Amino acid sequence: MSEKIRASHPIYKLLPIEIEGLDSLAELALDMRWSWNHATDEVWRQLDPELWRITHNPWVVLQTVSRDQIERVLADPVFRKNVDGLVEASRQAAKTPAWFQKNHAGSPLTCAAYFSMEFMLSEALPIYSGGLGNVAGDQLKAASDLGVPVVGVGLLYQQGYFRQVIDKDGAQQALFPYNDPGQLPITPLRQPNGEWLRLEIALPGYSVWLRAWQVQVGRVKLYLLDSNDAANFPVHRGITSELYGGGPELRLKQEMLLGIGGWRLLHALGVQPEVCHLNEGHAAFAVLERARDFMEETGQPFEVALAATRVGNLFTTHTAVAAGFDRFAPSLIEQYLGGYVQQKLKITSHDLLALGRLDPDDSSEPFNMAYLAIRGSGQVNGVSRLHGKVSRHIFLPLFPHWPEDEIPVGHVTNGVHMPTWDSAPADSLWTDACSKARWLGTTEALDQDIRCVPDAKIWQLRTANRMSLVEYARERLSRQLAASGASAEAVDKAKHLFDPNTLTLGFARRFATYKRPNLLLHDPPRLLRLLTNPQRPVQLIIAGKAHPADQAGQALIQEWIHFIRQPVPRPHVIFLSDYDMLLTEHLVQGVDVWINTPSRPWEACGTSGMKVLVNGGLNLSELDGWWAEAYAPEVGWALGDGQEHGDDPAWDAIEANGLYELLEDQVIPEFYRRDASGVPTAWIKRMRESMAHLTPRFSAGRAVREYSEQHYLPAAAAYRERAANQGAIAKQVVDWKRALDWGWGSLRFGDLHVETTADQHRFEVEIFLHDLDPNGVRVELYADGINGGEPVRIEMKCERPAAHVSTGCRYHATTPLTRAANDYTARVIPQRAGVAVPLESARILWQR
Repeated sequence: MSEKIRASHPIYKLLPIEIEGLDSLAELALDMRWSWNHATDEVWRQLDPELWRITHNPWVVLQTVSRDQIERVLADPVFRKNVDGLVEASRQAAKTPAWFQKNHAGSPLTCAAYFSMEFMLSEALPIYSGGLGNVAGDQLKAASDLGVPVVGVGLLYQQGYFRQVIDKDGAQQALFPYNDPGQLPITPLRQPNGEWLRLEIALPGYSVWLRAWQVQVGRVKLYLLDSNDAANFPVHRGITSELYGGGPELRLKQEMLLGIGGWRLLHALGVQPEVCHLNEGHAAFAVLERARDFMEETGQPFEVALAATRVGNLFTTHTAVAAGFDRFAPSLIEQYLGGYVQQKLKITSHDLLALGRLDPDDSSEPFNMAYLAIRGSGQVNGVSRLHGKVSRHIFLPLFPHWPEDEIPVGHVTNGVHMPTWDSAPADSLWTDACSKARWLGTTEALDQDIRCVPDAKIWQLRTANRMSLVEYARERLSRQLAASGASAEAVDKAKHLFDPNTLTLGFARRFATYKRPNLLLHDPPRLLRLLTNPQRPVQLIIAGKAHPADQAGQALIQEWIHFIRQPVPRPHVIFLSDYDMLLTEHLVQGVDVWINTPSRPWEACGTSGMKVLVNGGLNLSELDGWWAEAYAPEVGWALGDGQEHGDDPAWDAIEANGLYELLEDQVIPEFYRRDASGVPTAWIKRMRESMAHLTPRFSAGRAVREYSEQHYLPAAAAYRERAANQGAIAKQVVDWKRALDWGWGSLRFGDLHVETTADQHRFEVEIFLHDLDPNGVRVELYADGINGGEPVRIEMKCERPAAHVSTGCRYHATTPLTRAANDYTARVIPQRAGVAVPLESARILWQR
């Protein structure tokens, strides 16, 4: 951050800052490290135990308690020593070299800017909806643990995502309480003279002023922008009012503020990232503003600036269906970005629209933010192995004539930040087995360490976590019922629901039809028999929201509520409303089995099931997303056949039956099958394997290390190379692409000859290059992979000029006899050092 700009909180002026030690409490409260390092929990509990239990927001606790209480606790020498020790430990942790500093000192990466529409860091900062924010928040926390130089960029929503209430008819009602910035653990960014750092974004006919905020996330900073500035018209103050609210016009404005405003904020702070990581296409306008920034610094035109900066951009897609990407009407793009592209980027509206279209000349085609992200990035990845494959299929039209396996979309499977989601007993067990620093570096040895934990200790963990969840569920449900006007009798009954010794299933997620949240409810009588078996009872906790505009999803919630409110299921199933991060924590810590039933392959990754791993919970899930690569018989249970069946109701019925059978025949019997000591040894064996084998693999630490080594470091080096000398290499790349495009139409194949000998096939083919530079293309033999294997690519070398043609060459290559000669096809593709093909140049010509 620029030395001229500082983060300062106006509420400091309202706190009794003359009390010695209060500044230390404020420093702890404003560092989100408390959300995963629970060493400070007791501090806030001592200040106000009830308020801490309800809010889990240290900044609210600190502002709400009386001056007398603050003075009283700070006067306690033990308390004060603890606070001072916590502050010093936090400062030392920020200075101590971490994994990145130890392994990549002197690397070309000094900063990666992580842009996301939402961040889930804590219930104290409700600017998240679900999975996308979960990934973003957990990756910032892991970057802090590992010392990876990352800054986050997002929006501060006045209302955030909606809060959920279930009414007397079982219908979801959406509420939008105001997020008072003064009660959020954020600080305004101010100039040296005290003026708030504000940015101006020009929209058609007016400007929008953005205020800037900072969130401290351990070593990492998250910067947030909001439009609730007094200088704005009232309607414009509401641009950042709701997360995923409003129509396309509001969404476009939000994405402009995030991408364009976010990059300008970094510039104003003096932050110069080598890498820009776009967490979904919402932030793709950062591609344009980064290029504009480069134009201003170097005097290069937009085309060269984009070529220079795109290699430093990484696009992570989380969308598993093409219809899921943000699309905007061309007229809307021209209305809001026409002036920007003409005056700032010096290109036409047609040029901009072409970056977001499949067919640049189709004036009716909407502008696709994912297409812009791909055409402005040097690397693209999905969020699980299966999702990488799905994404290659989705983006196939952008790379005509290329095999699907070669569409330039890789994958980094998501992970979750284990210290955020583990319970206190789980933390204790892992610490004893693997040390306190287990998530701060590589995790290869953890599986062997956790396998040494005795059965009794693992079962003790599961029992304690289940007990804690039952207590929490009772308390939350009783408060929920009381708030809804339920009778005193109903509220009292809720306080005694559930048995802490009963098998507890959890199902919580966004209620959308493709997630099939009612698959378990397919046969209500069968479900009831399963729940009410007196010898082997089962209890089920459900939670989740449906988007306010998703009527089908809301109907699924109402169906569950109507089922639960019947007398027989009522003691065995509960729906906990207003699914938020705090509820998620308790659920993933306490359930014995996490159930997930999406229609394959529409769950890009799914992270909820990963959170139970560290707590000894098990997964019963569709073979989709992360579970498709995680599942093995010894670690959990799999639903489905690993194939795609669309939204076929007949297949839903088959899978519902399969789900019931798994529960009836395997899950429930195994849980209740005990040895002489009352311990379920087979269950514990499965728990141990799940904890040992899966927890390290699906941690956010592993994901962030992969992003760092596979993407950030190469991208930083590539950007530095292309940006050097005012973008000299980028200009060469642009010139090369122009020459390639100009000459490609005259490229053609001549005769192909194949000779098969005793030990090989020899191929020889004529290529007529005409005016193309032979060094700018690569000629190769290509064969599809066998049984899902990698395709075969064999480079062909120029042997001699083609007969009678001065602009051609005869290329040759040999292949083994393991494949038939007609398996191979010759092709020509672009080639240039440092250029990603086909991402940056998708030309290809096949021999026919």
